[in-house]
Amino acid sequence: MPKVYIVIYTLYHHVYKMATAVKEGLEANGVDVQLFQVEETLSDEVLTKMNAPPKPNIPVIKIDQLTEADGIVFGLPTRFGIFPAQMKAFLDASGKLWATGALSGKFVATIFSTASQHGGQETTALNAVTYFAHHGMIYVPFGFANPAMFDTTEVVGGSAYGAGTITNGDGSRQPSEKELAIAKQQGETFAKLMTTYETGKT
Repeated sequence: MPKVYIVIYTLYHHVYKMATAVKEGLEANGVDVQLFQVEETLSDEVLTKMNAPPKPNIPVIKIDQLTEADGIVFGLPTRFGIFPAQMKAFLDASGKLWATGALSGKFVATIFSTASQHGGQETTALNAVTYFAHHGMIYVPFGFANPAMFDTTEVVGGSAYGAGTITNGDGSRQPSEKELAIAKQQGETFAKLMTTYETGKT
């Protein structure tokens, strides 16, 4: 059974909610899934001033644990068109894994959240791809596999690079049913790729 780790940073739980939908899609298709968060670098005092809720009750991942998974889905909120410092600090710590080729050949995908429709979900993906390329990982974009991605009657996050949600600047907007359905489908398609690959190897 393939093993997939979902690795997120989440401040107001938007990415966490999207990640749980991805997890549902993965598990429904026979994949062993574990959900992790990266270490927070902001102090409790700062988090309190930002009115951030308590962190989700999921483990904090260590960089070496990435080697345990066959595939990884990164949940990336956006800060000015790139992922936040907490995720960058985590990925910057992967130098030893890069030097040894420990992540080479692993499948990887991305999901996002931004405050606005034009907040940089695609540029965040493209910035993340540079890490994946250096590690020799196989990046799996979602494409436009879900018809809701063509919907122009309402706000729908996401892009060809992966599922996404729009949060509003104050975080008041929660992931919509369509956005969660896209995230679940991304988990399903990633799972099918993983299981097909594992079957082919054996």
